[in-house]
Amino acid sequence: MSLYLDTSLLVAALTNETATQKTQTWLASQPASELHVSGWVVTEFSSALSMKVRLGHLTSSHRAEALSLFQRLIADSLGLWPVTGSHFRTAARFADQHHLGLRAGDALHLAIAFEQGAKLCTLDRRLSEAANAVGASTQLLLE
Repeated sequence: MSLYLDTSLLVAALTNETATQKTQTWLASQPASELHVSGWVVTEFSSALSMKVRLGHLTSSHRAEALSLFQRLIADSLGLWPVTGSHFRTAARFADQHHLGLRAGDALHLAIAFEQGAKLCTLDRRLSEAANAVGASTQLLLE
């Protein structure tokens, strides 16, 4: 089964966070041929690192290193799925379910994984719970 890695997992793996060791160990144990991200992850990853710099949680040089590592991961180990109009429409249907508590970006991650028939891998408990609620396959790495 294909594994869709959301941004929370990759930011933790490539910067210094509480879950860094766990996510790095987990990623290293997965077959590279099964690991995928989307164009949305690329955008959100850059945004998350910029926010860490603005908040003083990451230096500019560490940001550059993390971006370089991320680009190498995409080139060497991760499949890159495009984001389509269908993904946005599915994300809107998921976001319409207000009880799920999905933000737009998380609804888009969920829609991409769902439409690709992939398991959504995340550190975000709310996203994992929403995936379960809509019948998507998910793996929460916090547990």
